[in-house]
Amino acid sequence: MTNPLAAALADYPWDALASAQQRAAEHPDGIVDLSIGTPVDDTPAIAQEALAAAGNSPGYPTVVGPPALRASIAGYLGRRGATVEPGACLATIGSKEFVGWLPTQLALQPDDLIIIPATAYPTYAVGAKVAGCRVIATDDLDSVRDEHPKLVWLNSPSNPTGRILSPDQLKAWVDWARERGAVVASDECYLDFAWDAPALSVLHPDICGGDHTGLLAVHSLSKIANLAGYRAAFVAGDPTIVAELTLIRRHVGMMVSRPVQQAMIALLGTDDHVRVQQERYRRRRELLRPALEQAGFRIDHSEGSLYLWATQGPLDQSAGIGDDCWKSVDRLADLGILVGPGAFYGTAGDDHVRVSLTASDERIEAAVHRLAADQ
Repeated sequence: MTNPLAAALADYPWDALASAQQRAAEHPDGIVDLSIGTPVDDTPAIAQEALAAAGNSPGYPTVVGPPALRASIAGYLGRRGATVEPGACLATIGSKEFVGWLPTQLALQPDDLIIIPATAYPTYAVGAKVAGCRVIATDDLDSVRDEHPKLVWLNSPSNPTGRILSPDQLKAWVDWARERGAVVASDECYLDFAWDAPALSVLHPDICGGDHTGLLAVHSLSKIANLAGYRAAFVAGDPTIVAELTLIRRHVGMMVSRPVQQAMIALLGTDDHVRVQQERYRRRRELLRPALEQAGFRIDHSEGSLYLWATQGPLDQSAGIGDDCWKSVDRLADLGILVGPGAFYGTAGDDHVRVSLTASDERIEAAVHRLAADQ
């Protein structure tokens, strides 16, 4: 391979699940795919109608979109306790592209330091690699007290662990990063799925004191509105940083299509569809979690998000270490259930699997019956 960047990136991790996927698909009642968190429920009608109404869009959209788009983003955040000016909001082409390109668009230099969670969405590290930056993966603020990062990624509720950081923990990271002049990028795509503890945005005044300097909050409509196929997300926070990102994205043509912008306006103007989706995932969680526990799995964290962080363990009670994640993948694949290996999210996840709630009610019930039969 002659492209050094492509050569530096690892093979796409999900390809390693091919054999387990094939085995699970051979189950007489079909596969229950709880691996990749792809929404399966219908996209809300208001989004489909707004998209269709804007279907005749012969001209180019703008990166900033119409004023109503930024106002709808600010309104959505405001209903979650974070007061943001519309001018400090920007739509993105899904959240993954923003995460992957943020270090580059912040003009970080080779060997600049980025801190990511110990067990984390892989694209944080990919974005660092694209920009040539160094990475420290940790949840322990004390372990990096003497470091001087340029970017700190937070993720609460977490993908994959479902961990929710307390207000004190969020504030401690924000205060420390600000002392060093680092940008804090908070991945809040699961903020509306907080089951066992409250989840706050870094833009909430309890966390930042009402000052958004150095802060970016990243949100997505993929999970709250089953809009993954539209590629619709947004970032908000520090007005200066958002303005700089907007300029860069204008130059390179990174704009959300006009029909999708209109769908975002419709969806972000109401929380009705969010509440419907919350209840769907709550029901699935209440079925699947006890079924896994009764089948011998321990569920760690999982206070929020759309995942259960499960292990067959611990083998070592003192260390809290469970079985290798691939043993759990294989066991569940034999039941026709496909899950995500924790190793995909960093070495700290080697003994866990990520079990997604993004499957239909019928498939979740099928998984519950199979787990019960395997005890």
